[in-house]
Amino acid sequence: TGLVYLTPLIGGYVADRYWGNRRSIFWGGVMMAIGQFFLFISAVFYQDIATNPSGFSLAHAAFYGGLGFLIFGNGFFKPNISTMVGQIYPEGDKRLDSAMTIFYMGINTGALMAPLVAGGLGDTGDPADFKWGFLAACIGMLISVFLFEGLKNKYLVSPEGKPVGMPPERKKPVEVDLPKPALNKGVLAGLIGLFIGMFLVFFYLADFDLIGSFLYAVAIAAPVSIITDSSLTKIERQRILVIFVVALFVIFFWSAFEQAGVSLTFFAEEQTNRNLFGWEMPASYFQFFNPAFIVIFAPIATIIWAKLSARNREPASPYKQAIGLFLLALGYLWIAFGVQGLNPEVKVSMMWLIGLYWLHTMGELALSPIGLSMVVKLAPLRFTSLLMGVWFLAIATANKFAGTLSALYPEEQKLQSVYVINEEDQQKLAPQFETMDWERGYFIDSLPLIDQVIVFEEQTDEVVVEKRSFMDKVLKRQPKEPETHITGITIGSDADYAENAYKLKRVLPIDPGEKVKYRMRDTTLPEFTYGLGPDGRMLYKFQKEADEMTMEVWNLDPEKPKFMGWTIANLFDFFMIFVFMAGSASVILFVLSKWLLKMMHGRQ
Repeated sequence: TGLVYLTPLIGGYVADRYWGNRRSIFWGGVMMAIGQFFLFISAVFYQDIATNPSGFSLAHAAFYGGLGFLIFGNGFFKPNISTMVGQIYPEGDKRLDSAMTIFYMGINTGALMAPLVAGGLGDTGDPADFKWGFLAACIGMLISVFLFEGLKNKYLVSPEGKPVGMPPERKKPVEVDLPKPALNKGVLAGLIGLFIGMFLVFFYLADFDLIGSFLYAVAIAAPVSIITDSSLTKIERQRILVIFVVALFVIFFWSAFEQAGVSLTFFAEEQTNRNLFGWEMPASYFQFFNPAFIVIFAPIATIIWAKLSARNREPASPYKQAIGLFLLALGYLWIAFGVQGLNPEVKVSMMWLIGLYWLHTMGELALSPIGLSMVVKLAPLRFTSLLMGVWFLAIATANKFAGTLSALYPEEQKLQSVYVINEEDQQKLAPQFETMDWERGYFIDSLPLIDQVIVFEEQTDEVVVEKRSFMDKVLKRQPKEPETHITGITIGSDADYAENAYKLKRVLPIDPGEKVKYRMRDTTLPEFTYGLGPDGRMLYKFQKEADEMTMEVWNLDPEKPKFMGWTIANLFDFFMIFVFMAGSASVILFVLSKWLLKMMHGRQ
């Protein structure tokens, strides 16, 4: 996702210098359609990965090829669409903020349908069905390209009726007030050195990964390359500096907002009661609420800005974006109260998550379309698409940072490693798993860390989960207070257990020998068994498919993540990170707004 927002720098540069917006948008859309089709091919042949896990299959090639086309296609598509909207209006037109909001509403009409169509077709529980979600995205992109080509000459015109987004006219002499961007060899060498230096700092000293180091280095070098351009006037340079300062705060907004695709989806899957009149809503459907709220409330926001503008009371762009950050912090504060003191086994009402998405959407409407409008207002004409690329570069950096922050999501248990058990060790497992006697337990001599197992017994429509200890020496190794160290498990996806859903979800404390009953709809037991380590922390899951047996090692008490010295012990701690981060950024941007307005020189 970070790379998707990095390539607009390339697309913006090519559009400003060579292709223009229209051609860039067309080829960007075509590349994205090809990317989705490659992902469809990858999903068709996804089973090749299972049969050849260590090799490079057609599914692998199509997968990476598809992501590559999406990354570069979006780079040509996204910044040029936003730039063209600004070209439709004359300079200084106060309707631009409202126009960008309506444009933003149009984008989210597609985002509203996407999870319903792609998620409805692909998120069925069967991995093979994901291919239809990718194919639907491919078809939708092609329809969009054809509509754009068919309607662009009618609607994408300036107030004078001239087509906008055309390639730059290179034959005409350059006007005095539109000098060519200048970048001499010395400056270029310095910028390359700056990029390499920052990359090495991030990669070796800060210990970021390769992509993160590259993104953060570009995020520093690219703005420096623009602000040092000798063709810029003093006023132009100050206006560009405003874009860069606000973009810095935008990083904090999107790094928190984009948790919607990661940690908040985990929360929807694991901690949210998704039962709606007897139907369990797929976790992917929660991606519907943000675009739905935008479609509903964007017209209202447009009316509010227009009425405030008529009274000369409309807040300037920096103030609006400070409000957006404040609403984002408020959304996380809302859900933090919802999970405060919550037992990990308890699922909360979906209204907590929906309320968060509503507050975040209100913040997004105050920040994102206003930011696009601000770039168009402040950027010199010859730098418009490139600076739009820089704006998206801030979002690229934010998405990478969002991934780093999502790793702080506290886990109740963690899959630590997976091993394939060889034939010699398999022979020590008796009886064979195909003829497993569920009344018995198993102790595996070749794995001395395991001293207890979980036994499943089938009794009519109930399953009894019992933990049994083996041999006297094992019992002697048990802690004196087993209820605080020994841990039992449940299987399934919910208290009522969805049909055929068997997976480690959460841990319940039980004493050795105690039986715990759970009702379930399907009493067909899974072909696996568990072994528990002597310290009660490590759980070993054995499963046999065909002639291969695997062992998964689960850590039932993983080390809690830390952020700036603060231990993230639970979901409340995790959500409060974003409350403090977004709230602080909101206050600082609000304080700086008066200075930023002076630097904008009337283009508010």
